[in-house]
Amino acid sequence: MADEYKEKKKTPVSKDLDINLSVLQERMSVKENYDVIIREMTVGSVRVALLFIDALTNDQIVTLILKELVGIRRGEISTNAFEKIFSHFVPYTEVDMADNMEELIDKVLSGPQVLLVDGEDKAIVIDARTYPARQPEEPDLEKVVRGSRDGFVETLVFNTALIRRRIRDPRLRMEAVQAGVRSKTDVVICYIKDVANHQLVENIKENIQKIRIDGLPMAEKAVEELISPGSYWNPFPKVRYTERPDVAAVHLLEGHVLILVDTSPSIMITPATYWHHLQHAEEYRQNPTTGIYIRWLRFIGVAASIFLLPLWLLAVLHPDLLPPWLKFIGPQKSGQIPIFLQFILAELSIDMVRMATIHTPTALASGISIVAALLLGQIAVQVGLFSSEVVMYVAIAMIGTFLTPSYELGWANRMVRLFLLVMVAAFGLPGLIVGVAVFIGYLVMTRSFGVPYLWPLIPFNWGGLKGVLFRTPVSMINLRPSILKTREKIRQAVPEPARRPEKR
Repeated sequence: MADEYKEKKKTPVSKDLDINLSVLQERMSVKENYDVIIREMTVGSVRVALLFIDALTNDQIVTLILKELVGIRRGEISTNAFEKIFSHFVPYTEVDMADNMEELIDKVLSGPQVLLVDGEDKAIVIDARTYPARQPEEPDLEKVVRGSRDGFVETLVFNTALIRRRIRDPRLRMEAVQAGVRSKTDVVICYIKDVANHQLVENIKENIQKIRIDGLPMAEKAVEELISPGSYWNPFPKVRYTERPDVAAVHLLEGHVLILVDTSPSIMITPATYWHHLQHAEEYRQNPTTGIYIRWLRFIGVAASIFLLPLWLLAVLHPDLLPPWLKFIGPQKSGQIPIFLQFILAELSIDMVRMATIHTPTALASGISIVAALLLGQIAVQVGLFSSEVVMYVAIAMIGTFLTPSYELGWANRMVRLFLLVMVAAFGLPGLIVGVAVFIGYLVMTRSFGVPYLWPLIPFNWGGLKGVLFRTPVSMINLRPSILKTREKIRQAVPEPARRPEKR
């Protein structure tokens, strides 16, 4: 398998056009592929061939270029044909050269057009490509009441344009690499040169270049699993996903590094701590006081989604642990099956409903929700399958899960809740204590590209913790997190060399 991924020897472009066409026929099966087109013609007195993929070509631009080529008079390019065509007769901005067949084929399969000239050992690459694309629209998972309604799409060049529109800094970098031996998927590493940590940028580029698999059909998710350090089985996301350009721009200004993968509308923000996944653009679309309230309400909801069910189960199984003023906690009717199994069945049922809603057409989704509410709620309680308290507490926990801005973190917290339920059912109060300790210890050991997952809580940093607990006013946004080790902070930490005294 390792030999399959070794770099093959490059074949130079021949000066004989017929040899080049035979190589292309052998490697690209031009005659068998209906969408691979070679347009042969004579311009002046020189034979040329234009190679392109039909569906990826901007027909209007290519037609204008062909008009210019057809207008060349006989003898006008009899000498130095390549230089004259390249410099004078290809009226387009994005033009390059290729001198080997591997690069030429890769370019064509990516969308650009290649012009081969008889008698020349180089080819002209014309990047007049176009991709099937939808218009930017507000992402469903990150809606805001007030704010921009544009979002990232599956076309990489559109996504980079949405970021450039918001950050017009010449130091903003968009470095393109390719991953996947067969797919050759375009990946862009985006950062601000004098802000981002240079070592982090180099590590990400090195890890992407080390990817040695056939393709990336799952786009950004495949890249995350292949470059993020740590265990594959860790459910907590080590990068934050966003489909909002304004969110991406804010993180760039803080010193984060973005990874954009072609064919995906979600971009990765690195590094990302646990608290990054709990922030939402809506907090910054309201005034600071309202933003703090929204953030704390979200924190309470997320905490309830993790700890409410295990605590209630502990109170039901061990009522002697409750103080007298909390003796009312517990089901009046326990149902026909044990409380613990009721929780597990309710959790599984809700997950089934969520999955069914995702796979159900929009016109039928509301009907699925009504049926699920009747079956899981009213009828299940009436027949004694669930107690009413179990349904209520599971519903509260699910609301907390939906309050989590990060879809990936919501699933991770859900697994933690199930783990704590099992520990409480098996060992009672000691099980809950041990389960919470394991949960916190697991988060402490988790790192996102070298950054502690619970920073600024562990290790403690009061300045950073204030930014987590309280919605920062806009005037203080330029205070970048110290844990990112941005280049501005590194530059400030290194003293400037002392100036030599001027000679009089």
